[in-house]
Formats: sequence, structure tokens, C-alpha cells
Amino acid sequence: MSAIAAYRARPMSAERLGRVFWRGLIYVLTVVLAVIFTFPFFWMVSSSVKPPSEIMAMPPKWIPSTIVLSSYVSPFTNLPFLLFYRNTVFVTLMGMLGVLLSSSLVAFAFARMRWPGRDKFFILMLATLMVPNHVTLIPTYVFYSKLDWINTFLPLLVPEWTGSPFIIFLMRQYMMTIPLEMDDAARIDGCGWFRLYSRIIVPLSWPVIGVAAIYSFTYHWNAFERPLIYLNRLELFTVPLGMAVLKSRYSTDFGAMMAMATVSIIPVLIVFFLAQRYFIQGVVVSGVKG
Repeated sequence: MSAIAAYRARPMSAERLGRVFWRGLIYVLTVVLAVIFTFPFFWMVSSSVKPPSEIMAMPPKWIPSTIVLSSYVSPFTNLPFLLFYRNTVFVTLMGMLGVLLSSSLVAFAFARMRWPGRDKFFILMLATLMVPNHVTLIPTYVFYSKLDWINTFLPLLVPEWTGSPFIIFLMRQYMMTIPLEMDDAARIDGCGWFRLYSRIIVPLSWPVIGVAAIYSFTYHWNAFERPLIYLNRLELFTVPLGMAVLKSRYSTDFGAMMAMATVSIIPVLIVFFLAQRYFIQGVVVSGVKG
């Protein structure tokens, strides 16, 4: 009998048996939870291709009897959903660009530059996260109304170019993990602050930038409250507002809503799967050093 066969033939110790049991239990629980959390997505996709009579059937029918694709066609024929998608792409990309650029600059100042009151201003910035958005909703609306920005994309984009406290915090935590000796070496070689930011810190911060990009893309793509407040013209609607139009006082086109929800979630899934490596790495490293 070989050594490997003899090793496999040995009875398992209680400690090893316990490790195998708990590992198997964790795998089973993971699979069960994954299936449970997948149910809403499966129900959304299934309802988007069901006949209208089966969407609200009791007991629920998980598998449609026939595949109906009209729910994917009617929203584009009855409403300008292509225009809604174009508006959403524009708002999402411009908002994400503004958040990443402005937040990275502020995070660089908090993490790498030494100036009086830096830590106090950082704490003050974090304190703004505790202020609910609804507290400033009316004053902000009045302010934008005085600027004649209602029914434009400016209220959705201009604030994003002033930085996001959460993104600034995330980037600052990551940038603090980069050794300060690199700054001193660059300054000795004649590198200014902006070149230090653009040539050294930003290339080394791609993991946390990927995390911030995912957060920002998801937030802007799914935003409903702010577009609902500031956009009243149909040609300016985003996809979430367009989906709300499918619901009226007397009836709701659930099939079309599920179909548009299925289509709208595809870009978010693509972005996440393409950047998930940066997402995991950035979250882990950003939480290590404070």
C-alpha cells in the first residue's frame, strides 16, 4: 500500500472531522442564502416574459407557461425609453467623472498634504454624513430654483463636482497606506503637488478608484428622488422616472416594469463584474489603516 493510500485509509480524528463538518455547513448555508437572495432577480426576469394573467397569479407561477416578449417592446413604442437611457447614461457618466475627480483631489489634500487644521476639517466633513438629505431638500430646491436650474441636469451634476464625503473618506483611507517617503522623494526631484497627485498617487490608487466608480455608477444609474424633484419634462426623464410612468392611478403595467428593470440592471452588473477585483481589493485595503 502506498503512503497516500495509507494516509487516506487512516480514521479521521475528531478535530479534523469537526473542521470538515463546519466547512461543509458553511458551504451549504452559503448556497442556501445565495439561492434566497437570487429569488427576487429570478422573479423579475420571469415576470418580464410572463403573460399578464400569470404575473399576479396565486399561487405564484415561477415558470411562465408561454414566453411573451411584448413587455420588452411596448415601453419603447409607447414611451421614449431610448431617450431615457441616453439621459441616464449622460447623468451617470458625468456625475461619476465629477465625483471621482473632485473627491480624489480632496482626499489627496487630506491624506498627503500637511496644513493647519487638516484633521479638524476632515472630522467636520465626516459630520456632514450625519445630516439627512431631507433636511436640506427644501432649501436646496429653493436655491436651484433661484438659479433657474429646475428642469435641467445641473442640479444632478454640479453637486457631484464638489466631492462626496463618503468617497473622500474611502480614498483618503487608501491614500494613507501609500508610504510618505514617496512624496519626499518626488518633491526632492522637483515634483509639484499636482504632478505628485497625477503621476504617483492616482496610479497607485486604482483599486480604491474602482470601488468609488462602482459606488458612484450604481448611485447615479438608480437615482430616483433627485431626478423626480428637479426634472418635470418627459424628454429629460431618466430610466427610473420612465419606469414610474408605467404606473398610473388605475393600472400598472407590471410586465413592462419588470422588463425595463431587467434591462436597466444589466449595465450595473457588467460594471460590477468587470471591476469586482478592484472592489474587493480597495475595500480590504481601505479599511486596514485609519
